[in-house]
Amino acid sequence: MAIPKRVLITGARGLLGTPTTTLFRAAQGVEVSAVGHLEFDITDEAAVCRHVDAFRPDLVINCAAFTKVDACEEQHALADRVNGYGAGIVAAAAAAHGARLIHVSTDYVFDGQATRPYREDHPTGNPRALCAYGRSKLLGEQRVAAAHPAAIIVRTAWVYGEDGPCFPRTILRLAGERPLLRVVSDQTGSPTYARDLAGALFELARTNAQGVFHVTNAGQCTWFEFAREIVMQAGLGTPVEPIATEDYPLPARRPKYSVLDNGRYVTTAGRPLRPWREALSEYLRRAS
Repeated sequence: MAIPKRVLITGARGLLGTPTTTLFRAAQGVEVSAVGHLEFDITDEAAVCRHVDAFRPDLVINCAAFTKVDACEEQHALADRVNGYGAGIVAAAAAAHGARLIHVSTDYVFDGQATRPYREDHPTGNPRALCAYGRSKLLGEQRVAAAHPAAIIVRTAWVYGEDGPCFPRTILRLAGERPLLRVVSDQTGSPTYARDLAGALFELARTNAQGVFHVTNAGQCTWFEFAREIVMQAGLGTPVEPIATEDYPLPARRPKYSVLDNGRYVTTAGRPLRPWREALSEYLRRAS
């Protein structure tokens, strides 16, 4: 299937939206409207409808979100408004104009009690999401599915990249400031490089797929293992010590295990994303 010719990308100035915009703009014959939150408030239904009506996209990619997980605990109403109701507004506008939709969600919709990678059909539901961020993103999934039944919903995890605050950037900074890093070792997931995730969105845009997809870089690790790999690949000598989640309390509860089964994406796209260590190497080369 050919790539859509008119693509609207929301959240286009963010960690994922920036490389997604770059990738689609590089595609021959594709016109892109890339909007950030300052010029495109996804919670303003009238403004969203006006923009969609004026641009008339063939595809909408919703990367816009309130992603500060701990801040969502105190600002849960804002999280619900942006991640939940705003996502639904974008979905409804896309559906009204006959545009396809790719909406980006999160592993935090799960409770972390699984012992093997989560499939797309694993039960979610508000009692299962552990934090306000996860519940707001689950609300968004529900409202997107109701407003645009043919939408693609991409759940991903532990996203990092050059275009915003992220875990590797923080670790690199702290490794230069502290004699020792202490990082939790009892939460397991899959680090996902934003450039690779943008590529997966591009691949899905070229299909007639619908429904939920899990997309991360291949492999899994703990936050401690991720931090240790960052320090090692960066050639830094700062020691990294494993600790328990209880030793590093944060406002929002995180799932202990949130590895996502990428099987459906692999079947659709024909190949998985590369291993997370390989993706990290590229990030560090670009960030240096």
